[in-house]
Amino acid sequence: MPEKQTGELHIIMTWQEFEQRFSIQLNEQQKQAVQTVEGPVLLLAVPGSGKTTVLVTRLGYMIHCKGIDPRRILTVTYTVAATKDMAARFAAKFGPELAEQLEFRTINGICAKVLQYYGYRTGKTPHQLLNDEKRIAGILAEIYQRVERVYPTDGDLKNIRTLITYIKNMMLNEDEIEALDEGAECKISVIYREYCSKLKELQMIDYDDQMVYAYVMLKKIPWLLEYFQELYPYICVDEAQDTSKIQHAIIALLAARTENLFMVGDEDQSIYGFRAAYPEALLEFEQRHRGAKVLLMEENFRSDANIVAAADHFIQKNTLRHEKHMRASRESVQQIKEISVGTRKAQYAYLAKVAEGCTTETAVLYREHECALPLIDLLERKGIPYRMRNAELTFFTHRVVQDISNIIRLAENPTDTELFLQVYYKLNTYIRRQLAQEIVKISQEKQISVWDAAQQCEGVDGYVKGSIRSIQTHMQHLLEEPPVRAIHQITQFMGYQDYLTRSEIKDTKLDTLRILAVMEDTPVRLVERLQELRQIMETKEQDPACPLILSTIHASKGLEYDTVYLLDVIDGILPNQIPKSLKNAPNEEIEAYEEDRRLFYVGVTRAKNRLLVFTMKNQPSKFCMELLGKEPEKKNIGATVAMGRFQQLNTRPEPPKNISEEDYQAFVQQLGEGVIVTHKKFGKGVVVQMDETKVKIAFEKETKVFVIRVLAASGMVEV
Repeated sequence: MPEKQTGELHIIMTWQEFEQRFSIQLNEQQKQAVQTVEGPVLLLAVPGSGKTTVLVTRLGYMIHCKGIDPRRILTVTYTVAATKDMAARFAAKFGPELAEQLEFRTINGICAKVLQYYGYRTGKTPHQLLNDEKRIAGILAEIYQRVERVYPTDGDLKNIRTLITYIKNMMLNEDEIEALDEGAECKISVIYREYCSKLKELQMIDYDDQMVYAYVMLKKIPWLLEYFQELYPYICVDEAQDTSKIQHAIIALLAARTENLFMVGDEDQSIYGFRAAYPEALLEFEQRHRGAKVLLMEENFRSDANIVAAADHFIQKNTLRHEKHMRASRESVQQIKEISVGTRKAQYAYLAKVAEGCTTETAVLYREHECALPLIDLLERKGIPYRMRNAELTFFTHRVVQDISNIIRLAENPTDTELFLQVYYKLNTYIRRQLAQEIVKISQEKQISVWDAAQQCEGVDGYVKGSIRSIQTHMQHLLEEPPVRAIHQITQFMGYQDYLTRSEIKDTKLDTLRILAVMEDTPVRLVERLQELRQIMETKEQDPACPLILSTIHASKGLEYDTVYLLDVIDGILPNQIPKSLKNAPNEEIEAYEEDRRLFYVGVTRAKNRLLVFTMKNQPSKFCMELLGKEPEKKNIGATVAMGRFQQLNTRPEPPKNISEEDYQAFVQQLGEGVIVTHKKFGKGVVVQMDETKVKIAFEKETKVFVIRVLAASGMVEV
C-alpha cells in the first residue's frame, strides 16, 4: 500500500524490512520508543543511551513504516545548532531529499512562524524583532543607571538579561516578579517594567517576547491555533528537560488536537534553571496528557561501568525525578580516582603537570568560568597548549573585581577623581556625595590628591577627617604590600568587606583574585595581569586538535570525553548551598540543591573511560564523598556535644606535643599563599608568604611569622 504523497511514491515497509534497509541496531527499550508513535509519549533517556539516534530513527519509522507525511511532522530542538545537527543526521541515515521535507525548528522558530502567519492573514505588521544584543544592552544600561544610580558592569547587564528571560519564560505574575527583587542585587521588577515599556514605545519585541506574543495569540485566536494544529499533527520534542514553562505551554496548545506528542528528555539532566528550564513538566506529563505512556532508556553505552554505577547511586538521592536506574553496557575497567590536595591552588599545579604530557582527549570541567582562571594563568605562563569552550569574560567586569582594581589604581594615582567617585563610598571614608563632589572640584583646581583635597574641604568634621587620613595612610602603603596582603588590607582594614555585606554582594570573586594574586609581585602587576588574561581569553585561537579542553559543565552537556577531571567540586561552589534540613527547607532551596546535584551528575557522565575528582583536606565536598561512597556515618550529636562540654570543664590545656611526620605533612599541604586561616589568639588571617620552614600570616592588627612545625604541633590554627 502506498504511503501518503510526499513528492514521490514510497512503499510502506515492515519493521524487519526497515531494520535491514537502514541497518537499524537497537535494544528492546530503544525499539519500543521508535515504534510507539500514536498518542502522548514521554521518553526518559539516561546519559549516553542514544536518544538522538532513537529520535532520528523514529522519524524514519514514522515515514517509512507508518506512512506519515513528513511535512506534517514538527521536530523541536533546544538550539539552532541542534536543529542543524538533527537534520544532518537524518539526512545521512535516510537521505537529504526526505530530510528537506521534515521541519526541524527551535521553539523561537515556531513562534516566529506563528507571528508571520498572523500578519499575513490579517494584514497587520507585527512588531519588529530586536535581535541586536548591543542595542538591548544599551537600553538596559540606561534604565539600570536611572534606577540604581550607578553605571552597570557587563556582569550586571548579563544578570539583568538572564532575569528578564527568566520572568518571561516562567510566566511570572506581578507578585512573583516583585519577589525577585530580594535576591537579585537590583530592583529587577522596576527595570523589567521600564524595559517592557521601552520596547512597546519602539514597537519592537525581543526573542522572549516572540514566545509570549505567540502563546497569547494561539490561546485567544481559534483560527490561528487550528491552522497550526492541522499543520503539525505530529510533534517531537528533544531535550524536553531544558524547555521552559512557556515553551511547554505552547507545545501543549499545538498538540492538543491530536495529542501525538513525543517528548524526549531526562529530568536528571536539567541544569538550566537560571534560564527557566522547567523539568516539572516531565514529572507532570501523565497528569497533563490523558493516556500518556512513559518509556525508559536506561542503558548507558558511553561510560565505564564503574562511572555508571557511581553516577546512578549519586543521582538516586534526588527526589524530583522519575524512578529509573542507569545501567552500563560496558564493563568495569577503571576505578574513579580521587586526587586529594591541600588547597584549591594545588589543583592547578596538578593539572598543569597533567597538561604537559596530555596526548588523549582530556576535559577539565567546572561550574563557573572563573574556576579555570588560575589554571589558564598557569598554563599561559608555562606555554602549555589548551582550548576553551564558550569562554566568558564577566569575571573581569564583575563589580568586586573592578572595585579592587580601581582601589589599587587610585592608590597608584590619587589625583584620578573619576576613580575616587567610583570607590569613595565603598571604603570607610564616611564622605557624603555632595562632599565628594566638592573634593573632586578642589583636587582638579589645585591638581592635588583627592585625599589632600579632602583635608582642605570646608565642612568636614574631625571624625570624617580622621577616617580620610586613615584611608590615605592605607593607600600610601598599599602598593608596597604583596598583592594578597593588599587585597586583605582593602577588605579588612579599609572597609570594603563591610560595603559588600551592607550591599548584600557576594564576595566569592575574592577567592579567585587571591589565587591569581599569589603569582604577582605587586598589586599593580595584579591589575595588569587581569587585563592580560582578559585579552588572552578574548583573542585566543582555539586549536580543535588540542587534547586538553577547559569547559564549564553547562557547555559540555551533550558531549563526551575520554578523560574528565572535575575541578572545584567543594561545598560553597558545587553545591552552592546545602540545606540544613532537606525535610524542612523551603522548596526553592530544595530545587536549587537538586539542580546542583544534577549539574555534578552531568559532569560525571561526560567521562567515557577515566574520571578523576579533586578533594581538599581543608574544604569539604559532600558531592565527591557521595560519589566515592565515603558518606560519613551519622553520629549521636547530642552525646558528642555533651562529652565536649564535660571535657572542657574537667581538663586543662596541654602544652604543644610532638607531631608525627604524616600529620605534619598533611598540615603543610593545607597551607599556601592566599589561604585563609583562623588562629585561636590572633583571629582570622591570610597566608601572605611561605617557605619550607616558615609561614607569614597577616592578621587584622598585625602580621606574624611562625615556624610551621611549631604551629602545626600547637593546634592553635585552623585552616
